[in-house]
Amino acid sequence: MKSPDTIAALLLLAGLSAGQTPEGFEPAVETKLDVTFGTKVVETPGTALTRTDTAQRPSIAFSEADPEKYYLWMMIDIDASTNFANPGAGQPATYLHTVLRDFTAASGETLTTTANGPVAWFAPAPPAENPPHPHRYTNLLWEQPDGASWTIPAAASSMLQSQKLGFSVPNFIQAAGLEAPIAANYFNVSG
Repeated sequence: MKSPDTIAALLLLAGLSAGQTPEGFEPAVETKLDVTFGTKVVETPGTALTRTDTAQRPSIAFSEADPEKYYLWMMIDIDASTNFANPGAGQPATYLHTVLRDFTAASGETLTTTANGPVAWFAPAPPAENPPHPHRYTNLLWEQPDGASWTIPAAASSMLQSQKLGFSVPNFIQAAGLEAPIAANYFNVSG
């Protein structure tokens, strides 16, 4: 029989590794994507960061990265509002921040890319709200079908350019011909 300390430790570990996407988010992802802003590491999903902390694009790493494969990274704000001027008066909506392609694992787990798109880096910028409301910036990683030669289908490309507010990840996955995300993580930023 396990001791109470062992059971508590197992429950804590299970809670930390249970999910890398926010509760209720679909598609849910269990595998951790490492996200680091300078010296600020998103250790656990929901880590609180500031706008200043997240001003520059993070580095990302994936423990199961394959140097023979290419990856697509997306960051969305799932707590945006349809009313930027008065967020409390709007409806909740997802906002697409960034989508970068052609990440590779050049050395170890760290993923790098020279691509600036198809949607260039746009730092978290939640509006000031009273009381402060943390926005959950969700990071998703996919394996690119057909590696570096993958072309984003026209319907998915159109979504990336014209549907930033109210962005639907499931619709994008279908339009892009992607499988489920292979890794994820999220952090919170308040305005």
